[in-house]
Amino acid sequence: MRILFIGDIVGSPGRKIVTERLADIVAQQQIDLVIANGENAASGFGITPRLVEEMLAAGIEVVSGGNHMFDRKEILDYFPHQPRLLRPANYPDGTPGSGLYIGTARNGTGYAVLNLQGRVFMPSIDCPFRTADRELVRIPSEVKVVLVDMHAETTSEKESMGWYLDGRVTAVIGTHTHVATADEQVLPKGTAYITDVGMTGPHDSVIGMDKTAILRRFLDALPARFEVATGDVQMNCVLLDVDESGGLAENGRARARSLQRLRFHID
Repeated sequence: MRILFIGDIVGSPGRKIVTERLADIVAQQQIDLVIANGENAASGFGITPRLVEEMLAAGIEVVSGGNHMFDRKEILDYFPHQPRLLRPANYPDGTPGSGLYIGTARNGTGYAVLNLQGRVFMPSIDCPFRTADRELVRIPSEVKVVLVDMHAETTSEKESMGWYLDGRVTAVIGTHTHVATADEQVLPKGTAYITDVGMTGPHDSVIGMDKTAILRRFLDALPARFEVATGDVQMNCVLLDVDESGGLAENGRARARSLQRLRFHID
């Protein structure tokens, strides 16, 4: 089984490259499942119902999120109507939406996507490690492929989650920093891991935003309005190859064969 995880989609440039390139990538790479982090899809901050539907129509099966998931108020009432839109599972009880989705991939394999958010230099919410324990118990044993989007600021917290879940899930994929890391690997017990997938959007920027306002903010510390940049649009993603027949030691989940970084440009 081959799974494509697309890094944080930023604004209209990020959405544009997904719309233009994803179908060809899926066909060429023989992808069975596509997941993307979409919390910055609406002008760099948040996401709207219309944009979720646009992403799903483009071929993304599950849209995960993070700390910007609630920046657009219209998304709050939408969560109950679209289970394929996730927010981190460790938000407090009563928060709209869910952090876990269970579905069936194009090749007929059952899968689950769990969305978690870190707490170091991030909002103080529930413990992602204890939440992972709780949510994994909810996944039926016949669901073999389990992927975790660990949306966090620090490398240490993401790496800790990778080691904590090694042998219990198929992959722990880091998001949030918008900068791809070069530490993709399969951990000793069979779980694929990368600290950050990177960003899908304009790379002639500062993490997706126009450089001028960002630099001014660093120089004078005054408030500034940030706008999504436009140049050098790239899609950063990872390709996960999964052995559906080789279960992880602890719970029979599917083992990762490999994890590969991919980068695409608009032609």
